[in-house]
Amino acid sequence: MSAAYATFALAPATRAGEIHANGEPQAHRDFVDFIVDGRPLLYRLADLDAVSPLAADVPPAIFSSQVRSLLLEAPAPLAHRRHIIYACPECEDLACGAVTAVIERDPASPKDVIWRDFAWQTTPRVDLVLGGYHGLGPFRFRGAEYRAALRPLLDTAGPAPRRVLLVGDRVAVLARLAAALRTIGIGAEITRDAARVPPAELRTYGAVAFGATVPTGERTQVRAAFAHAGVNVTYVDGLAPIVPLLVAQVEHALDTAPVGRRRLTRLACSGDDAGIDVTSTCRVRVLAYRLDRLRRARTQEVFDGVLGPGHHRIPLDGGLRRSRSFLVARTTDSVLVAPSAR
Repeated sequence: MSAAYATFALAPATRAGEIHANGEPQAHRDFVDFIVDGRPLLYRLADLDAVSPLAADVPPAIFSSQVRSLLLEAPAPLAHRRHIIYACPECEDLACGAVTAVIERDPASPKDVIWRDFAWQTTPRVDLVLGGYHGLGPFRFRGAEYRAALRPLLDTAGPAPRRVLLVGDRVAVLARLAAALRTIGIGAEITRDAARVPPAELRTYGAVAFGATVPTGERTQVRAAFAHAGVNVTYVDGLAPIVPLLVAQVEHALDTAPVGRRRLTRLACSGDDAGIDVTSTCRVRVLAYRLDRLRRARTQEVFDGVLGPGHHRIPLDGGLRRSRSFLVARTTDSVLVAPSAR
């Protein structure tokens, strides 16, 4: 085993939710990810759709037991000192598959910690030959750095679930948007007057979405209320009254990860194609949304495939170039929205 140390840190992360074209929801999950040598460990696992055990919606007692297990202050949840590193974001059942690893003290330096023998596991017994992540790890962490990153989580009980405030009349679009957001796990409330909301409650929101009918003066008052409460939120102006598109805009607004820790960093349309910037190999899906002449929402798949790091251009067909449409690019953790360049 190499004597070199890897750095260890934690960072908030998201598994982006969505409402599929058929109406089926995909859960939004906020969790704490492991940052190894400055890069999310999840990104080393290609396009794995998974979350760490340190998720915002895990009950506090279970969350604390997960942290103590990683600190080696409690028994490992699986046999042979194996710990779940990433699991299914929908059910977290081992039968769905999980990335596990042995976490132990370094025999040569008991204050330090080693993560080794990473594997894909679906049963109590792991097969390192067939399921092992060969070439991933082992990672040796300085004990003081490792514990300093994890121990504060015992006091916070995990990341706070993200919420969005919808400002406007309780009309059909906002009501449907709030219901859709709640369905995928994002808290959403509707108000017409944010000035009456207590500052302590305003601080629980990560984004504000304005209804189309809210006048400029009222929008200014909402911004002033949040500024007075000392809250830095992202403001969303809906591109079109299409619920899945608005959900994507909210997901994008709630993403606070630094650009370098996102799989998608840019989406822009220009003429005949769309430009997409990707930081690590992953599956990318691009959908187009538009309203037809009868104001009905239409969805079209533009691209679905694996892209490597770098800049990519996705051709757009003639119908998209001629109509007023909106593109949504998605990976498991990143969502970008852009209008087409008609």
